[in-house]
Amino acid sequence: MRKTLLLLFAAACLAVPAAAQSPQTHQHTFGDAERWAQVFDDPKRDAWQKPHEVIQALALKPDAVVADIGAGTGYFAARLATMVPKGRVYAVDVEQDMVKYLGERARKEKLDNLKAIQGTPEDPRLPEQADVIVLVDVYHHIDQRARYFSNLRASLKPGGRLAIIDFRVDSPAGPPKSTRIPPDQVVAELKAAGYSLSQEHKFLPRQYFLVFRPHP
Repeated sequence: MRKTLLLLFAAACLAVPAAAQSPQTHQHTFGDAERWAQVFDDPKRDAWQKPHEVIQALALKPDAVVADIGAGTGYFAARLATMVPKGRVYAVDVEQDMVKYLGERARKEKLDNLKAIQGTPEDPRLPEQADVIVLVDVYHHIDQRARYFSNLRASLKPGGRLAIIDFRVDSPAGPPKSTRIPPDQVVAELKAAGYSLSQEHKFLPRQYFLVFRPHP
């Protein structure tokens, strides 16, 4: 019964398999990683999330350092780790159970370059600067975004990039429309936090995909 209620909750409140991968989860709780993995890593998600195309668009070097903030159960983080065999991927989440699950997943899948990180709502606690920081379905969960992203600049290498993927306001599925943030607002907020929009990819059917670089 609990499993059934969990999946119904995900379908009704999130309407998507991964809308909860976030530094702050507001009224939602995602501590039961084993059960949430059935939602977040549902193979049906691939059809609209297009993870392979997303990672290709990032044009990562084999030795890149990548941070996936709000990694959840590792839907993107595990894929990223296979694409940077000489690099490192930091999978960050604030939920302790998610972090434990990510560590176990890395061991089971022999992803030695995937490191699970316990972050906080204010700080991802990255152990080194990254070439690319990715937030998928996370931006709309972050409070005090100006401060958060201004501080996050220090976690990027010179020339590093910040990728934001989140649900469009007009998407038929996703988090409640009242919580969604349109892309022009993201661009404005990140400009105020010290970033410039460098790329916009439009191949995702439900989400915008924006890539930023810190101002010099």
